[in-house]
Amino acid sequence: MIKVAFICTHNSCRSQIAEALGRKYAKDVFESYSAGTQIKDHINPDAVRLMKQRYGIDMEETQKPKLLQELPEVDIVVTMGCGVQCPYLPCRERQDWGLEDPTGESDDVFYRVMDQIEEKIQKLKQQIQIK
Repeated sequence: MIKVAFICTHNSCRSQIAEALGRKYAKDVFESYSAGTQIKDHINPDAVRLMKQRYGIDMEETQKPKLLQELPEVDIVVTMGCGVQCPYLPCRERQDWGLEDPTGESDDVFYRVMDQIEEKIQKLKQQIQIK
């Protein structure tokens, strides 16, 4: 099965949301992972709270911040939009989703980013199925 890594510098918010939504919506098409280069000791509490509220997913039970070295070999790397500081990971295909970091923002901003991630997960699933 194709392996997709969602990468962000701290692996605490957007990449964790993408991993969780990838598992929810695309587990039949690809395996989802996330990681970073300078991880935090926990997943963003607002992301955890809002993912529980909206999707019933408890990321604290199923995920943890991880370093790039902890990932298996992956086929596709999706960076979240960290620009020139984005970590590098070898892969066959690379995408940058250019997402705003909602850390420290309102719930509305978090929900908007979560909606964007969900939409992009569905689009990635379709792209992989076509190939």
